[in-house]
Amino acid sequence: MTSLDDLPIRDDLRGRDPYGAPQKAVPVALNVNENTHAIPEDVAHDIVARVAAAILRLNRYPDREFTELREALAGYLGHGLAPEQIWAANGSNEVLQQVLQAFGGPGRSVLGFAPTYSMYALLASGTGTRWIAADRDDDFELSAETAVAAVREHDPDLVFLCAPNNPTGTPLSLDTVRAVADAARGIVVVDEAYFEFADPGAPSALTLLEGRPRLVVSRTMSKAFAFAGARVGYLAGDPATIDALRLVRLPYHLSALTQAAALGALAHADEMLAMVDDIRRQRERITTELARLGFAPHRSGSNFVLFGGVDDPHAVFEGLLARGILIRELGIPGHLRVTAGTEAETTAFLEAVAVFAPAAVATSGAAGGTTENRIES
Repeated sequence: MTSLDDLPIRDDLRGRDPYGAPQKAVPVALNVNENTHAIPEDVAHDIVARVAAAILRLNRYPDREFTELREALAGYLGHGLAPEQIWAANGSNEVLQQVLQAFGGPGRSVLGFAPTYSMYALLASGTGTRWIAADRDDDFELSAETAVAAVREHDPDLVFLCAPNNPTGTPLSLDTVRAVADAARGIVVVDEAYFEFADPGAPSALTLLEGRPRLVVSRTMSKAFAFAGARVGYLAGDPATIDALRLVRLPYHLSALTQAAALGALAHADEMLAMVDDIRRQRERITTELARLGFAPHRSGSNFVLFGGVDDPHAVFEGLLARGILIRELGIPGHLRVTAGTEAETTAFLEAVAVFAPAAVATSGAAGGTTENRIES
């Protein structure tokens, strides 16, 4: 049987692993930061009706410029944005890929701050763009001084800022975004995939777009809108930047069905986002309870919590999986990540993880038990 090594694959792709998280059928899946709340039934019926109407016209290509969707996205974002400042694609990953195709490429570089979203490096590799990973401050924070120093040291063609950061959940101050945007000579992308989960009143980088034609802000409908399966991401920026993305997009890249479904969700934005408050409550509940159990949760402005204080992350991951709960191993020593789900899912996770808590480990050790024995029980 032919293997990948037998094929004339590009040298810079050899030895790489594709992006992916475990896909397992479990009662409680909290590993990929999905919005685990169901779409409201009345909204679902409206989306189905819109998609059904679009099906009757599938013999024709969709609107190449997805005009109505851009108008709806501009209206949703506000901040005085016009439709010509909006772009959309099949998930925010494709949006970011198109940005790299237009502004990156061989001989160019993109700067990020590790640990951050692992797809950034993969997208850079796929477009022949050199990925540069700079360090963060303590506790995964990123100050303006640290970020600007990295920009000046590496002089990248693009900068990716994840706000709040994935996988750590760390919020990013507007001061840091502003400082990077003003220091960088190239394109600065602020990835606000989880912005809707930030604390109410938190400012968006959208407020910085005016007068900064090389700054762009990407968003997704996968998270707060509970639309992960629809694959809709979008970007706001200067109209000239949007024109650059037209040069690299595939023809008719957003299907008529995708456009119809997204328009249906946006028409019910208030109802779709009503679940965000509950997700925030579950996030805070997770943070409080993990700290009480002796773990070390990091502050989060997203719909997930990264927590440290885990002596053996893989053993805990497997122990939770055996109990029907799937969370995320990230390769960050001593850490695991869990998505804030429904109240019932959060309860199930907290009850299960308590068995592996540092306090429980100490008690078990004092009684002559071991972590391994406890996990297997």
